[in-house]
Amino acid sequence: MIIALEKDRSPSGKAAEHRGLAARMRRGVRRLGMPVAIAAGLLVFTAVFFAPSMFVTIHSGQVGVRYLRFFGGTQTDQVLSEGMKLVLPWDRVFVYSIRVQEVRHTMSVLTKEGLEVKLFLSIRYHPEPDMVGLLQQQIGPEYRDRIVIPEVESALRTIMGRFQMNDVYGSGRGLIQKVINESLESVSQEFVKVDEIVIRKIELPPDLEKAIEDKMKQKELVEAYEYKLDQAKQEALRKEIEANGQKRYNDILNSSLTPNLLRWRGIEATEKLAESPNAKTVFMGPKGSDLPVLLGAEK
Repeated sequence: MIIALEKDRSPSGKAAEHRGLAARMRRGVRRLGMPVAIAAGLLVFTAVFFAPSMFVTIHSGQVGVRYLRFFGGTQTDQVLSEGMKLVLPWDRVFVYSIRVQEVRHTMSVLTKEGLEVKLFLSIRYHPEPDMVGLLQQQIGPEYRDRIVIPEVESALRTIMGRFQMNDVYGSGRGLIQKVINESLESVSQEFVKVDEIVIRKIELPPDLEKAIEDKMKQKELVEAYEYKLDQAKQEALRKEIEANGQKRYNDILNSSLTPNLLRWRGIEATEKLAESPNAKTVFMGPKGSDLPVLLGAEK
């Protein structure tokens, strides 16, 4: 005898079937959940780990040069402007400052006589913004030490070889600075512009510097002596002119003081004294032509 068992279609049977299906789905999710969680974690870790290299900020006064590892290397035809840039993890961005920069440098040169002097310089320069890509490709970030300073040294050695020591140490220093400024165009390269070269200080060998200082002191003493001598000559000339003027005055006065004029002036003075109420004493000369001398005492 065969007994056919029918599937339970009662409400309680359907609930049990639903619970079984839900349990199977939960087991499937748990089996798939581990790989998904691992993948998500790896993705987050990768994003956090590569974030510093994927997001590059180019600040004011800077430009960036992109290096594409799999698509041609350095981009020489364009530069990145200011702002935040997204870069793939396997690529790189090199940031350059295009503002005027300054480097202080010391170097030794020879003058026209073959004497050595030491120059203390200030070199001001900046990269050409449109040429930064080629600068990165052909020179690199060390361009200051590789082209700026060597080119300036080469130019200054050529320039200083034209001048003598007296020009370097004395009044010709301004001329040297002028020649340097005129040569800046030749010092500048295709990628970098040299704006100014300033000579801050010139240092000579100790023995030579002492000899020049002694010579300058002697020159100052001679100039001081010549100044005093010139002052004495001027004073003597002034006194001579004053004496000649006094002599001419006396000559003119003596020629105008005749006896009759003196007698007339004496009479006028006697009359004025006689009119005053004070007592007088009058002394007459031995000759009638002599002028009286009046002494008065006020009472």
